[in-house]
Amino acid sequence: MSNNFNFAIKSIPLDENYHPANSTRITTNFANLARGDSRRENLRNALKMIDNNFNALAGWDNPKGDRYAVELEIVSVDMDIERDGQAFPSIEVLKTNIIDHKNNQRIEGIVGNNFSSYVRDYDFSVLLLEHNKGKSNFSIPSGFGELHGNLFKCFINSEIYKQSFNKLPVICLSVSDNKIYTCTENQHPILGLEYLPNESSLTEQYFKKMGLQVRYFMPANSVAPLAFYFFGDLLSDYSNLELISTISTMGAFQKIYRPEIYNANAVAGKCYQPNLKNLDHSLTQIVYDREERSQLAIEQGKFAEEHFIKPYQTVLEQWSANYA
Repeated sequence: MSNNFNFAIKSIPLDENYHPANSTRITTNFANLARGDSRRENLRNALKMIDNNFNALAGWDNPKGDRYAVELEIVSVDMDIERDGQAFPSIEVLKTNIIDHKNNQRIEGIVGNNFSSYVRDYDFSVLLLEHNKGKSNFSIPSGFGELHGNLFKCFINSEIYKQSFNKLPVICLSVSDNKIYTCTENQHPILGLEYLPNESSLTEQYFKKMGLQVRYFMPANSVAPLAFYFFGDLLSDYSNLELISTISTMGAFQKIYRPEIYNANAVAGKCYQPNLKNLDHSLTQIVYDREERSQLAIEQGKFAEEHFIKPYQTVLEQWSANYA
């Protein structure tokens, strides 16, 4: 069996006119904003937050704080398992592009940033829940995350990825609220202070199967560390502006979706445990429904089970077992 499936890449702008496609996971950060009566205002405010964050971090030769703007593309990846034209929406990420108004220049940013996957919904919201139903002690199913990890690596190693993007992806997530993070002496001029977790999280282990390693940094103007998942060398492989594009984009999303952590009124200390029940935080002027978001994750996991896992289970298991 071939190690490669057929992948197709589509991209559309993420701007105030964005409407989620039918294949987009509604719990995805940007899609969740683009719903309801406040959709246009939500998107406009979020995009303005991103631009403001970017200019605050890129302050050199930028006296008025308006030199740069960030343009976002939604990159959707469809996968054709049997090469018969029946595609499944496998991955959706964001691509940043930087507009330098001073030099009238458009600079390519980083692909990744946000990470959306129906198969991950299946793993965490269906498979993991079913495995632990009725059990007193939490455990992880055998081979948990291996199929998803191999599918992701297959895409990253595909010709279509290499033709479409100049660099490997960086994915930026929130920290885990059941881990303790300790500040180190290491400080990067853009990424900021580095933190180390007291132990590995399930998310770390899951992304490791995707080939990604993780480091935790708290950038300037942030109040809590972010988790950066990457290949290679995060500190050397990307320019300052590229890194700022990811920090500003995902920092804004985290302020919206995790305000207890990322819009807290107190900055993380040397020894920090995130708290989703923290009352000392501020809300953004952007509307979203966290409870609905949790419920939809289960629905999306069942969608993946019905339309991808079960129909192709034998093929996928054989392929994943032999993937190298």
